[in-house]
Amino acid sequence: MIDDLPPLREVIARHDLRARKSLGQNFLLDLNLTARIARVAGDLSGTDVLEVGPGPGGLTRGLLAEGARKVLAVEKDPRALPALHEIAAAYPGRLEVVEGDALALDPGARLAAPWKVCANLPYNVGTELLVRWLTEDWPPRWSSLTLMFQREVAERIVAEPGTRHYGRLAVLAAWRTEARIALTLPPEAFSPPPKVHSAVVHLAARAEPRHPADPAWLSRVVAAGFGQRRKMLRASLKPLGRPPEPLLEAAGIPPTERAEQVDLARWCALARGYAAA
Repeated sequence: MIDDLPPLREVIARHDLRARKSLGQNFLLDLNLTARIARVAGDLSGTDVLEVGPGPGGLTRGLLAEGARKVLAVEKDPRALPALHEIAAAYPGRLEVVEGDALALDPGARLAAPWKVCANLPYNVGTELLVRWLTEDWPPRWSSLTLMFQREVAERIVAEPGTRHYGRLAVLAAWRTEARIALTLPPEAFSPPPKVHSAVVHLAARAEPRHPADPAWLSRVVAAGFGQRRKMLRASLKPLGRPPEPLLEAAGIPPTERAEQVDLARWCALARGYAAA
């Protein structure tokens, strides 16, 4: 045990916290494993941490046990709040629990920057949150993201050009962070067990993006290119409203190229071209 609080199975049973598929919930029960995930985030002493979707608080307890100065736990499911408040009582002044939607919350009023994000993200909002964090003003208010995803999503985040997993997430992650898969977890680590393996991705913020580009345009261009990834870019980029061929050629991309063959530097050049046009 990492603290004097009850085992998670007991907490879940006492508060009737059966995971709900509608909320994208799969709970980690092994507290040694949650502490290990917290350690992936690095030294937490003197650092504030944002956690999204804490559920019964397994990872929350790991973060606090590893020395986080403060954890802001954002939970949409009101059933989990009593369990989280019990953790707050065991760690006085170090855990703030907020009931609400992480997509609608600005952590800036509650956390000291730069904070870290560490979360077993609900599957139904995970990628949307990641894209928001990667496309906000830079440098960001967070220093790193340590996030649990389905393994296939994790592989998409760290994928290289020319591979089948390469797409929008890989471009945005490589543009502004150093991303790596730190842990892979089997289905039986969770309750209920999902049908797929999961993985923890660690993304460390770069001081500067690897290439200049407007984040909104980069996100739009990459989303259009990979939205119809079997098509040549001269066709998939047409919905953006500008003739794509001259912009592609100016970025050094043959108009007949497909999205998965374009590296980060050329995606950024293409985004700059669209922004200027």
